[in-house]
Amino acid sequence: MSYSVFDILKRPVVTEKSNYQASKLHQYVFEVADYATREMVKTAVETVFDVDVVRVNIINLPAKAHRTSRNRRLALRTSGYKKAIVTLAPEDRIPIFEGVD
Repeated sequence: MSYSVFDILKRPVVTEKSNYQASKLHQYVFEVADYATREMVKTAVETVFDVDVVRVNIINLPAKAHRTSRNRRLALRTSGYKKAIVTLAPEDRIPIFEGVD
């Protein structure tokens, strides 16, 4: 089954740590589809943002349970997701991460 490159990348993950990684280490973090492989993520980032990808690390984040402040007995569960850390060549940048501090 073939997937579109726009189906693989779900959204960028913008946190303090990902901002540091983008500015100092040239690493960008994306939430990706559950079926995505390293090669699929590499192709998608290179196609969408027109950059050179050096390395792709993929992390499966598990679901987590937490309790609400109103009801201590009610346990809610956040769904797990797959995250990709994409390392670019030093001369490349992705503009959506720039200027976010």
